[in-house]
Amino acid sequence: MKVVAIAAVADNGVIGSGDDMLWHLPEDFRRFKRVTMGHTLVFGRRTFEQIGKLPGRRHIVCTRDPDWSAEGVDVAASVPAAVEMARAAGEDVCYIAGGAQVYAAAMELCTGLDITVVHQSPRGSARFPEISPDRWREVSRDRREGFDFVQFVPVESVDEG
Repeated sequence: MKVVAIAAVADNGVIGSGDDMLWHLPEDFRRFKRVTMGHTLVFGRRTFEQIGKLPGRRHIVCTRDPDWSAEGVDVAASVPAAVEMARAAGEDVCYIAGGAQVYAAAMELCTGLDITVVHQSPRGSARFPEISPDRWREVSRDRREGFDFVQFVPVESVDEG
């Protein structure tokens, strides 16, 4: 199973302010929907509560609160447990969809990164983990006005291929 972190990340690494969306990119929203439709999304509780349930996708929410629940949402105590739930269900792709703590916990599990690089540098406390060139290689970049769609794979998969 592929495990892919999917995120919109500013040039300075910021992904959120904790309050509201930092940018509005309809083309990115459409692409996110198209890419993730029919697959599993793994969210942290706060990110899920900000975004809400997205139709046509399975949701697994990671939370340390054993009493938390939401209708039609699976709950996992950790990111590895969420990924294992997706694997056990026979998923071919599991998307890690935020927030910052979930991305950080998932990086070692990821087989790819699907990043919308937003050419802005907003203030914000939530950051995407560093995409180290020692670990990740860029394999495609689709340039748009104000942002790029960028795909990364682990260095070993580039070396093997």
